[in-house]
Amino acid sequence: MARKLRIQYPGAIYHVMNRGDRREAIFEDDEDRQRLLQTLTEACQKTGWQVHAYCLMRNHFHLVIETPQPNLVAGMKWLLGTYTSRYNRRHKEFGHLFSGRYKALIVDGSGNGYLKTVCDYVHLNPARAKVLKAEEPLSAFVWSSYPQYLAAPARRPNWLRVDRLLGEWGIPKDSEAGREVFAERMERRRGEDLVGEFKRVERGWCLGGEEFRQELLEQVDTRSGPSHFGEAVQEAEGVQAERLVVTGLKRMGWSEADLKARRKGEPRKVELAAELRSQTTMPLAWIAERLNMGSRGHLAWLLQQRGASGHSGPTDQCLLRI
Repeated sequence: MARKLRIQYPGAIYHVMNRGDRREAIFEDDEDRQRLLQTLTEACQKTGWQVHAYCLMRNHFHLVIETPQPNLVAGMKWLLGTYTSRYNRRHKEFGHLFSGRYKALIVDGSGNGYLKTVCDYVHLNPARAKVLKAEEPLSAFVWSSYPQYLAAPARRPNWLRVDRLLGEWGIPKDSEAGREVFAERMERRRGEDLVGEFKRVERGWCLGGEEFRQELLEQVDTRSGPSHFGEAVQEAEGVQAERLVVTGLKRMGWSEADLKARRKGEPRKVELAAELRSQTTMPLAWIAERLNMGSRGHLAWLLQQRGASGHSGPTDQCLLRI
């Protein structure tokens, strides 16, 4: 199965989620939940992580973590492996506890509201899952960081950082008055229709503005191999391919209008198609459409004719892998 690439850099923020194997429970009781929090405490001590939000449901958990050092992968390996070992020892079980690889959504921490969106998603999870009754306050669910936000700083774990989320809510101070404002606003938010806003948290590989997305794509190594292919790699391949097209047009002195006006089998189009084929993994259908060269099959024939006429190379050896 293709895996999503892990993009790591100092100061990155992630929404991490993982479920139990076959959606089975990862917490049998409150002692298990406390054990996970203790393991998280140790992980933060080892890695320097700062946690902005967490929520422990019966068969899955959510974390919003900031990594001052680029160590998400190493830290999550230790956290999941250690908790699994402790769970198995306690319950006399063995084997996998979690279902495959964890999901890690990269979050824009620029202060433009993306951290607020993902933390609200985590804190509202018990209400949205109807674990809480309508008349119960959000703080009644004790296995999330939300009640910790309403507590005095001395009563919170030292790895829980509240200032950035409060700041995105426009609450300048972690005071009793500020915490009351936060609670009032969260209870109001609970009644809002958030399906559209939260869809971006549940899908895709990053949550942020277009500039943030493009900066991340620059970090993606598209040569990482099949085991790392995911949405980020595919998108990065598209960006790389588009860059090659723009560079090729500039080299030929063509405009986009020229590209559309020239015939499908124009030799310079074929050369550019061959370049795209050899330097990216974009499918023939994409190349044919982008260069206005007709169907995928027609482009394959053009490239084959190019190879037969003496333009041999890596591209022609695999041009029929459509």
